[in-house]
Amino acid sequence: MTLSTNPERDPWFRLVVIMTVVALLVMMGFDALYRDRPKAAANPSQTQAPMSMAPGGSGNSSMTPEQMAAIHRASMEAFPARTAGLGGQVRKPSIQRGVRIFRLMAMPIQWEVTPGQFVTAWAYNNQVPGPEIRVHRGDRIKVILTNHLPEPTVIHWHGVTVPNAMDGVPYVTQDPVMPGGSFTYEFTVVDSPGTYLYHSHFDSTTQVAQGLYGSFVIEPSNASWDVEYTEIVNDGALGYTINGKGWPATTPLVARLGQRVLVRLANVGQMLHPLPLHGYHFTVVDQDGFPLRRPYEADTLVVAPGETYDVVVKADHPGVWALHCHILSHVEGPEGMFGMATALIVQ
Repeated sequence: MTLSTNPERDPWFRLVVIMTVVALLVMMGFDALYRDRPKAAANPSQTQAPMSMAPGGSGNSSMTPEQMAAIHRASMEAFPARTAGLGGQVRKPSIQRGVRIFRLMAMPIQWEVTPGQFVTAWAYNNQVPGPEIRVHRGDRIKVILTNHLPEPTVIHWHGVTVPNAMDGVPYVTQDPVMPGGSFTYEFTVVDSPGTYLYHSHFDSTTQVAQGLYGSFVIEPSNASWDVEYTEIVNDGALGYTINGKGWPATTPLVARLGQRVLVRLANVGQMLHPLPLHGYHFTVVDQDGFPLRRPYEADTLVVAPGETYDVVVKADHPGVWALHCHILSHVEGPEGMFGMATALIVQ
């Protein structure tokens, strides 16, 4: 094919010119990008600030080894530290004509995450997480939500089978509950025994992050364990927390030697959290409220946002055994342990 040198008479010539210009511009752009790019540092910490969402901070390069050791020791010896408020307290219902009635009030509060560290949380009934609601399969329940927040809200029953009108999705299944208003959720519990969640589904990246969530437990008729704990992790406005608290204010799991311990693990945050229990393998018996046909053993579970697991630990060797997120920037820094960590104490 012969190209004309007159671009007005030969469209192929114009196309070749355009493509040549584009290629030159692209090459010049890549060259400038490469030339202006910062050179890689020998140590990534020179260009990346450490992650921090809770006490522990960004470290202090001016500390001596002795100072760092002393701070780490103080962090460990402070556990379990006392703070105001305790979340996830079991909420006992009133009973009227065979219906179990729970009342939840959503409101802003001042919440002490670690000793002396207060944040503005949004809470159900003045606690983060909200009250643990415990029911049995076949129970008829009502949950009366009253909104004392500065914006609308709703409650979604995460993983729970409910009538569509009770699902708690604004403008899909209900209008949101305006400030000063209330709404009554009514349904019969039909799911298998296990661990479920309830949480806000309005402006949820704000409301759940600030504390509007809780556990919904369907109890079995016969428990095969001696003691149980619910551990809900979050990574929102309160920092990296377990049950609304950061180390050293998290609550330990305490068991006597030989006891079977059920641990209900749940994640209401927006990140994956791998949770190992030092010194033990546990048996995973339930996921998202579904009993496993084939329980399995593990020492770490990666709990995704919205997931729940029930695990059983045989407390067969004494000591203090750490339970924490294994994304280490969520639990430890140059200034010691913080955030998403607690411990199993076997006595």
